Amino acid sequence: MAKVEWADAIKTVSGALVKINKKSPHAADQKMVLGTHRTAPTTNTACSRIYLRGLSSVTRSTPFTAEDLARQLRFKTVSAAVAARMKDPAKMIADNTAFNAQSTYKTMKSYLWALEKATYDQQNG
Repeated sequence: MAKVEWADAIKTVSGALVKINKKSPHAADQKMVLGTHRTAPTTNTACSRIYLRGLSSVTRSTPFTAEDLARQLRFKTVSAAVAARMKDPAKMIADNTAFNAQSTYKTMKSYLWALEKATYDQQNG
């Protein structure tokens, strides 16, 4: 088994080190490399893990349901509405004033997402 020695400056490693290019004609031959490393006050000094994951574990095995497609359409529609609203100079001042008056949402984007999501849900039941 190989041993990985991390530099002293690296405290944690988490996530994909190498991703699979799904559009490549050789995607079935590629492996995703996931690595984790942490320093913890334990008796085990080997806190590093590296995993290989093939394409078969990331491809969908079941068809999309109507609920999945509706959820995707909702996300796509709300996302486009938020992007358009953020670029619309006519709505910027009013949105900024309303955002500053509320205290629920921490970012303007999350505030606009909530507004557009409510609008979409109201229009589409």
